[in-house]
Order: sequence, then C-alpha cells, then structure tokens
Amino acid sequence: MANLPDSAGINDKGHLEIGGCDLVELTKEFGTPLYVLDERTIRSRCRDYVKCFRAEYPDTEVIFASKALSTVGVSEIVASEGLGFDVSSGGELYTVIKAKADPQKIYFHGNNKSLKELKEGLEVGVGRFVVDNEYELANLEKVTNESGMRADILIRVNPGIEAHTHEFVQTGRVDSKFGAPLDQLDELVGRVKKTKLIGLKGFHAHIGSQIFDSAPFVAVTKLLLDLTKKYDTEEINIGGGLGIPYLAGETAPVIADFAGQITGVLKGKTEAKLILEPGRSIVGTAGITLYTVGVVRDIPGVRKYLIVDGGMSDNPRFILYGAKYEALLAGKPEAEKTETVTVAGRFCESGDIVIKDGKLPPAQVGDIIAVLATGAYNYSMASNYNRVPRPAMVIASRSRAELVVKRETYEDLIANDSQ
Repeated sequence: MANLPDSAGINDKGHLEIGGCDLVELTKEFGTPLYVLDERTIRSRCRDYVKCFRAEYPDTEVIFASKALSTVGVSEIVASEGLGFDVSSGGELYTVIKAKADPQKIYFHGNNKSLKELKEGLEVGVGRFVVDNEYELANLEKVTNESGMRADILIRVNPGIEAHTHEFVQTGRVDSKFGAPLDQLDELVGRVKKTKLIGLKGFHAHIGSQIFDSAPFVAVTKLLLDLTKKYDTEEINIGGGLGIPYLAGETAPVIADFAGQITGVLKGKTEAKLILEPGRSIVGTAGITLYTVGVVRDIPGVRKYLIVDGGMSDNPRFILYGAKYEALLAGKPEAEKTETVTVAGRFCESGDIVIKDGKLPPAQVGDIIAVLATGAYNYSMASNYNRVPRPAMVIASRSRAELVVKRETYEDLIANDSQ
C-alpha cells in the first residue's frame, strides 16, 4: 500500500510494525494518541528529491517545507540529508536553528512577518527572505537600514495558476492572499532597486498543496523562467505542493518523473539556480497515528461509530476540508475490512471526525486503530481544544522508538496562564 511507511510490515505476532517496532507495544509504552514516524521513509524521500533533481539539473536546492511538520528531531534528520528549510514564522525559524540547520539554506516565508521576525532572520543570517508584498519590503528596508545588515530576497508572485485541489489549499490563483500580482511586479522590483541593503535574487511561486497533476508546476516554472530573463535574476523557486496517496488506489507523481518535467523547462535556457520546497511528500506517508477505541456506538440503519481518544485536536484536516484517510487495526492489520464505520473523536464538536464511512474489520473497545499517512499537517496544526494535552511523537528506526515530542501534561496546559 502506497500510503504506508516504507518500513511497514507484519511481525510474528501478526501486529503492524514500523521501523521494526510493534505498534501495539508502542502504545503500551507511550500511550495513545501517539504519532509514529518512520525514519526510513523520511530519509528516502529526502534522498529521492536530491538525487533525481540534481541528476537532471545540478544547481538545485531542495528545502523542506517546515509547516508540514516542525520539530527539532525531524528537522535534524532532514538537515542531515543536506536539505535546507522553508520557514514561515519565528517559531519555525527557532526550531530549525535549534536543529543546527545551515542558516544560509533557510528561506524565510510568510505574508505578514513582524518586524521582530524580520530582525530575527537577519540576526541568524537566513539565506533568503521571501518577500510577499510592498508592506513587507518597507519593513525589511527599515530593519536593514537600522541594523546595517544586508538581506537577499526572492519576491513571491501570484502566478494566477489554478491547481486541482481543495480551494482552501490553492495558493496560486488570482484571488489569493499570497504573492505580488504580476501586473504590479515592475513597481515592486523598482522599489527593491532603490533600497541600499536589499538584493533581489529571484522569484518564488507556490500554487497549492496535495496536487497530483504536474502540469501546473510546469506552467509556473515557465512563468518564473520568463521573469528571470526579464529582470535578469538568478534564482527560480517553484515552491512545493506535490501530493501523496492518502487512499488505496491513489497514485502520486513519481519524483524522478516530476524532476524530469520541471528541469526540462530550464535546461539549455538558463543558468539560474532551481529551488523547490517539498513538505507533505517527504513526511506525509512516514506518519501513522495510533488511537485506542473507547466507545463503539452502533445506530442501526444509520451509522456505526468507533469513538477514539483523539480527534480534531491532533488531526483537524477532516473538519477543515473534509480530508480522507484509511486505517488498519494495529493488532489485526490483515483482517478483512467487512464493516463500514466512522472513526470519531472525543471532542465537543459534531464535526470531530477522523474517518467518515471508512472500511475496517470488526473492532471492539480497547483495539488500536492505526490511521495512515498522518505525517504532514497533523501535529503541525494540533491544538489544545477542550484543554486536552497534545500527543507524544516517536520516530521508529532499527527496532527502536525515540521519543522526539513528549506528551503534554496538565501543567503544560496552564504553564502560560496568569496565576
């Protein structure tokens, strides 16, 4: 199954295992809900991107989109594979610096960076600020003039390209809060040239997320190439957004094929550096979330609910945009899926659903449900709704599970409350 981690298997107990770790046993050690990541998958995807793109176009920089999953432990793995980082807040910047990322390979995104964040970026020496609009440019000019420190930038453009994905994760269409409109680009570039300490290195665009069709990426690469020639710049950043298979039967683009299509636009036409920002496609299928069934509610003729000990606070993607997932019973992964059930959460919202009308074997209270492909945009969008502590996270590799995020406690919940 393409939505399972690379190291997934069935052990001699008949249990699902990741990285040689029995998932049922992990729940006994670390509790549930529990995020489990497969180190092999993360490293493999990092290497695939670097190898495939540089084989076709040597001057390529692959940077990880931190928003997909930002922890020190994950960032350390990604950095050790030679990738840079796309960060979009001071918090993401702080995290990757703690992971000893090379500051020169950090690209600081965000459509409304604060003065404080701009100063933080300058102080650590980020390689590029990705400027979204004229207000940010004015703020960056202010902090560079005050500090005397130089900033190299890319300008994010709104390419006006619509990708076939959910409207909430389309970012490159004309009606978007992101990026400079193309008809305003001359003015913005002119303003950059008038600054003393800001250098324009190139352009960036991001068309959206969870995209299976390579054609929009090819189109945006062509657009950025045209801008590179027009303004005589040296870097082309095509963003990220390549999709992953959440469900059996879904087929995501092969990285080698994707690399060939993108670099084919550039080869022989430019010497500009190519930058891309994969996130979900690196960590998405590396992750599994484990839950314990606490209630089985069968409403005859209507729906059967399996109510688990997590839900929208650790995975808000269903309630945000109807995201679909598949699951297995960790203790019986090969059992036939004969029932249609809805996996619902414990929170005070009717829309608190993890999987709606999915297939599973008959389950009972105490069973462990393994929801697949949860490595991206689960932990990173988690909350403390209903004052529920966020789950722990472990990375599994070589039959060992390393705790990389501790389970929150009640004391953690009130640590910043005024008392």
